[in-house]
Amino acid sequence: MKILIAGSSGLVGSALRASLLRDGHTVLPLVRPPIVASGGQVEWNPETGEFGAEAAAGADAVVNLAGASVAEGRWTERRKRLLRSSRIEATRTLVNAMAKLEPRPRVFVCASAVGYYGDRGDEKLDEESAAGSGFLAELVRDWEAEAARAETFGIRTVMLRLGIVLTARGGALAQMIGPFRLGIGGRLGSGKQWVSWLSMADTIGMFRAAIEDARYRGAYNAVAPLPVTNAEFTRALGHVLHRPAVFPVPGVVLRTMFGEMADQMLLASQRVEPKRAVQNGYSYSYRELEPALRAALNES
Repeated sequence: MKILIAGSSGLVGSALRASLLRDGHTVLPLVRPPIVASGGQVEWNPETGEFGAEAAAGADAVVNLAGASVAEGRWTERRKRLLRSSRIEATRTLVNAMAKLEPRPRVFVCASAVGYYGDRGDEKLDEESAAGSGFLAELVRDWEAEAARAETFGIRTVMLRLGIVLTARGGALAQMIGPFRLGIGGRLGSGKQWVSWLSMADTIGMFRAAIEDARYRGAYNAVAPLPVTNAEFTRALGHVLHRPAVFPVPGVVLRTMFGEMADQMLLASQRVEPKRAVQNGYSYSYRELEPALRAALNES
């Protein structure tokens, strides 16, 4: 297959690209200014809508992993605009470009996030659950709506609502490892909030399934089937690292440090179930947290 990937240099994108290349697929990264596309790349510019249609011609699948990090810095109004434009406008550019290709790609897989559900306490959430409230939930809802437009052009479209991707190479887990290794790690806030997670192996597995399996269509929760509370997560991480997890960070401190982001990401509770993936028979590499954490630490 010929597969285009936006965000191919990121944590998930680079791992997905390597996986696809190992199996003999042709993978073309989408690159934006100031990078100039060379052979084996497709140039695009979400700000202007430009897209290298000639290089993209004949693509079987398009994967969208583009988007500024939601965990990088406080959510100022300027930052919020960037978080929205880097997802919504970028996705709009891709969908509009795919609509003009002849033939059109067969499948469009767009990253999404469990932030769609907002802060829901102990409620069990599957793909039929309603969207939550707050900036992050509204961002993900609008992002998915933009991606779903691809269906109107006859392109099978899948939105993968990712939980915390477990990798020591970056993201949330990588930020936690340092304090834990120093013996100063612990739960966040009350520790009662639910954490939905997914190993890197299964993150790549779900993207591969979404690309290759025609049963995948619409929104899928890309999480492991056994979510844990934040207290359980930090206890498991401490156990794997052979360090205590006895230094909690009070919610008031997190709010002082991170503002709105603390309530919607660090302290929010999302007990998410991968109902549709399980119904499709997806076979997990890691269903339980500790083995997944050990695998992630072995990556570093």
